[in-house]
Amino acid sequence: QVQLVESGGGLVQPGGSLRLSCAASGSIFNIVAKRWYRQQAPGKQRELVAAIFSGGITNYADSVKGRFTISGDNAKNTVDLQMNSLKAEDTAVYYCNILASVQGRVGIPEYWGQGTQVTVSS
Repeated sequence: QVQLVESGGGLVQPGGSLRLSCAASGSIFNIVAKRWYRQQAPGKQRELVAAIFSGGITNYADSVKGRFTISGDNAKNTVDLQMNSLKAEDTAVYYCNILASVQGRVGIPEYWGQGTQVTVSS
């Protein structure tokens, strides 16, 4: 089975920085896309924050462009999110997400991490 383990969340002041990391493990053949989502409140829809694809192409939500940077290590099956110039509205639970081909499953299923809390407050 595939597991995603996130780390790096916490409390930071406005204008500060945090780096989130996510490591995928299991019988993974190939990760097609690595993404970070966030959910700003219970019941609110998860928002795609950033994505990186197997060819290295990235995209970002307009709200984080120029402040957040997504990066991935294909050999280690990891994805990081460097968050700079953080604002109060970045407060959310951040989730790692991958699309990957894995042993024993057809197609390219989606997997989620457990989430890590990021709180931006003075």
